[in-house]
Amino acid sequence: MTMRIREMESGDATAVLAIYQAGLDTGQASFETTAPTWPAFDAGRLGAHRLVAVDDGGTVLGWAAVSPVSARAVYAGVVEHSVYVHPAARGRGVARALLDALIASTEAAGIWTIQSGVFPENAASLTLHERAGFRVVGVRERVGRHYGKWRDVVLLERRSPAIN
Repeated sequence: MTMRIREMESGDATAVLAIYQAGLDTGQASFETTAPTWPAFDAGRLGAHRLVAVDDGGTVLGWAAVSPVSARAVYAGVVEHSVYVHPAARGRGVARALLDALIASTEAAGIWTIQSGVFPENAASLTLHERAGFRVVGVRERVGRHYGKWRDVVLLERRSPAIN
């Protein structure tokens, strides 16, 4: 399979939200259970760091995006990210390609830390992040309820070695 990474466009909304919902439906991707509307998705993510992986036919295979962690100026270089891949494209390097492109994009913009919270049961995501240079910062125990059950979240971060 060949793919390329490009900036996310508003025309990708339907595919991006469908991939998001498919990830949420696994029960291992997020505390969220329903993908947001496109306006809510758009408003919650930085426009400069939204990427999609597409195949030769232009079909969206996955997406990555970042959100600011705080409005405070001191945290301007810290973002939280998400990476989601279409179920049919999993295991083909799409997530890694998106994450590598996202790291390059954020570093070029002076962002020094990318963070994420991953359910401990999501072994594939934890492995992906470790291989991309993320480290476990800690575990937030019983941080939220998901389908009526308390869930832990593994906190991960990648500090840019290029930004001092």
